[in-house]
Amino acid sequence: MQERLQKIIARAGIASRRKAEGLIRQGRVTVNGQVVREMGAHADPEQDHVKVNGKLLQPEPKAYFAVYKPQGHLSAASDGAGRPVVTDLVRSGARLYPAGRLDFNSEGLVLLTNDGALTRNLTRAGNVDKRYRVKVSGCPDEESLKRLRAGFQAGGSGFAPCRIFSLKRGSNCWFEVVLREGKNRQIRRMFEAVGHPVMRLRRIAIGPIRLAGLKPGESRKLTPGEIERLKDSAGMKG
Repeated sequence: MQERLQKIIARAGIASRRKAEGLIRQGRVTVNGQVVREMGAHADPEQDHVKVNGKLLQPEPKAYFAVYKPQGHLSAASDGAGRPVVTDLVRSGARLYPAGRLDFNSEGLVLLTNDGALTRNLTRAGNVDKRYRVKVSGCPDEESLKRLRAGFQAGGSGFAPCRIFSLKRGSNCWFEVVLREGKNRQIRRMFEAVGHPVMRLRRIAIGPIRLAGLKPGESRKLTPGEIERLKDSAGMKG
């Protein structure tokens, strides 16, 4: 993930951002062997070799967290409007980002990491199952559910086929939905298209990682075994 050079240097503990700008102007910073003097220059700390005075900056250790995002938190690392963000829920010195989205009014599992390669693989459409528990207004009939499962066009967007399992029927119904793509507000838009707006939505799993055991606002580190299984599921074997 590209970042400003002065931010990368400051986070490495070499100098403050202001002093890092001076180092850049003085030609004491190189990226992949090339001297960089532009203040707006960017680099990827995971992929690029950034050196200050000839010394290679070491990337920060990889960190992996499972978080139960409550409703009313953004799936983001910051927000210009000052709204709460999911990274507020984890105490870590690592520069964490959510590996995928979960909309503001939804709750459930979000993965936070500084592993850019894993994030890219997890967010690539079709790579990893995402599993949700969904309560909708009323109960869609079987024809509507068949339409949702098969994939369809609505509101100018195309939705890929998905799996939907009935959990509880009543005046309002609960379903388990499994997606392999993750368009913005996809499940809400799908059920709205068949006349049954979503009342509650909770993501309970991303690939092999489960929400079980976490309460809203809580987080935990992934175990080495979970990280390995998650990478396998995202097509990162070996």
